[in-house]
Amino acid sequence: MRLVTFTENNNTRIGLLGDDVIVDLSQADASLPTDMIEFLKGGDDYIAKAGAVDAAAHYSLDQVKLECPIPRPPMILAIGLNYKLHAEESGAALPKVPLVFTKQQTCANGPFDPFHKPAESDLLDYEGELGIVIGKECRRVSKENAMDVIAGFTIVNDVSVRDWQSRGAPASFTMGKSWDTHGPMGPAIVTKDEVGDPHALQLKTWVNGDLRQDSSTSDLIFNCFEIIEFITTAFTLLPGTVIPTGTPSGVASAMKPPAWLVPGDKVKIEIEKLGAIENEVIAEPV
Repeated sequence: MRLVTFTENNNTRIGLLGDDVIVDLSQADASLPTDMIEFLKGGDDYIAKAGAVDAAAHYSLDQVKLECPIPRPPMILAIGLNYKLHAEESGAALPKVPLVFTKQQTCANGPFDPFHKPAESDLLDYEGELGIVIGKECRRVSKENAMDVIAGFTIVNDVSVRDWQSRGAPASFTMGKSWDTHGPMGPAIVTKDEVGDPHALQLKTWVNGDLRQDSSTSDLIFNCFEIIEFITTAFTLLPGTVIPTGTPSGVASAMKPPAWLVPGDKVKIEIEKLGAIENEVIAEPV
């Protein structure tokens, strides 16, 4: 299934994404919630109910606006330097354990909504990433059992303000990664049964039609299951938590000269089996 959050006639709720159509879950089964986090809290029972609904479409895509699948994730826990070639292009040693940082939940943004170029920096960058969506409250999950707590996967652009990311000693990843609008996600949460092995997916990023990133999740240094085991050693994950798993090589900061994003640029990220998101850069309103 492809779970989405959408707005129709100023009313936001959740549904299933088909071929250019939406099935409104609240219309198909009144026992299902209209909020994605509440849906995920329902676990396998709600997943089964959603899978059994009448698949007749309620709306065409041009009648609705696709929102961020989880408009306000309870946690966004991202992984840095998690592709070998990206670590090398960044001039960094390969990490011995996952490098975990937070993106604030207020950065979450829709799959086709614009994101801001802030007035405070010209060093705006993109990072196409596979995002894990957690479906169950969990702690101390072994890598062997990690798939059990995953609801599905989504696409994330870990938009980065590079000079703010590197300010201070040590560097402050959270400050450089958490600007409002700097977490486009979507277009859907694709359930794990449809994705299969998350470590064999092609990932591509274009800027204005120019292919910048072309890689596979097979090149992850720490895979999805190892990441979950590592994080849950320390603290509990909540349903709706999103874990962007890192970006491959090809970011703007590594180009010679750096090709920073400017207003008017369009960034498209495509991941095999998950679809694509595309967002335009605009000057942040002041």
